[in-house]
Amino acid sequence: MPQNPAQTYRNVMESLVVEEVDRQFLKLSVKVSRYVNKAEVIAYALNRLPALYATSEKGWEQQGDRARRELNSQLVSAVRQAIAAVQRDPLRAVVPLKIGAEQESQVVLEELKALLGQGELSWRTLVDAVENALIRTARGEVTWRKRGNEAAQRNEWQDSRYYL
Repeated sequence: MPQNPAQTYRNVMESLVVEEVDRQFLKLSVKVSRYVNKAEVIAYALNRLPALYATSEKGWEQQGDRARRELNSQLVSAVRQAIAAVQRDPLRAVVPLKIGAEQESQVVLEELKALLGQGELSWRTLVDAVENALIRTARGEVTWRKRGNEAAQRNEWQDSRYYL
């Protein structure tokens, strides 16, 4: 049976680890916290904890309750160890991960929301929104200008290729 790619799933432990990291960072001195990369601490701790995935709100609550009940001391300990491990070598150079495809697609969706003037746009509704924009353009209800060109936006630039 094929999987629905639009189905979402999340690891409950990610949010719990972030909360615990924030809690423990409040106890660190300003000098120490300045040299400890939170993202590294979170990744280090998550790699030492079991994943608890959920696909629904109810599942999210159940997994969260389970983690707090059964794994709280392990979570606190994993974050404490992560902070100690990451702060051992404050001079090492870290090259952060580049934006992932999922994050990049979200950036593109935000740009499309602005371009089409549709704040509630999603990947699921994109085709309909583009189709409606094309129909409105064909009817003369909408005109388009090349984005990012100030001369075009001031009507100083004429090129029929960019007007529909």
